[in-house]
Amino acid sequence: MDITEMLSYGFMQRALIGGSLIAILCSVLGVFLVLRRLSLIGDGLAHVTFGSVALALFFRLHSIYMTLAIIPVVLASAMGILKLGQKAKIYGDAAIGIVSAIGIATGVMLASIAGGFNVDLFSYLFGNILSISSSELVIAAVLFGIVITCVVVFYNELFASTFDEELAKSSGLDTDRINSVLVLLTALTVVLAMKVVGIMLISALLILPAVSALQVAKGFKTAIVCSACIGVSTVIVGISLSFALNLPTGAAIVLFNFFIFLVAFAIRNLRRRR
Repeated sequence: MDITEMLSYGFMQRALIGGSLIAILCSVLGVFLVLRRLSLIGDGLAHVTFGSVALALFFRLHSIYMTLAIIPVVLASAMGILKLGQKAKIYGDAAIGIVSAIGIATGVMLASIAGGFNVDLFSYLFGNILSISSSELVIAAVLFGIVITCVVVFYNELFASTFDEELAKSSGLDTDRINSVLVLLTALTVVLAMKVVGIMLISALLILPAVSALQVAKGFKTAIVCSACIGVSTVIVGISLSFALNLPTGAAIVLFNFFIFLVAFAIRNLRRRR
């Protein structure tokens, strides 16, 4: 099957467009999260998303309404992680662990009450980007615009707090607000990424393009652009391979991302030897 024939299918067009938009979001935010050592927040919020999906399936919500219902829950959880660290003096990884545990326990409990893990829940666990609908694509495009606009507007503040939060705070920057912006943008992205690679693999889509870009990029902006390019290319290749070879889409995307990381790591080592 050639590329023209593959692109003639509407579901492939929607998958490639939606996947690319979400890959850019994950890759750009991933650079900030990795440098701030907050990359595991994606994993924690993914577990909250699992609980939210189980709740939505319990009430038999349509997929469109499900996404809209999940967003405020995950946003609230993201702020909960932040406030636990600030108010309860709990370190970031511990706060993530607490919220993550609550999310996964809630999901398991609701799935048990509903009669077990059904097919719908498994599709959200492992992703099914090929089934993305036109309505979901519109939601992804709107949220993409919101997240990218916020990153552009708050870029200088995000940059300053990423590299030296204490210096940024002493310079008069409201770092609490910037931290809130970052975790809320990440929460929105996690909800969108659920459809691409599934709840179980979301953190990989946030981390791998970013760490690959940081291996070879020589500047911060270059790292962001490089990360976005890696994210988009791996999603396109992963979707294409899964369609052509009948492979799980989320797993194909993540494994190809890991391959790119190995290549980037090898390039970095070659540069050091020179």
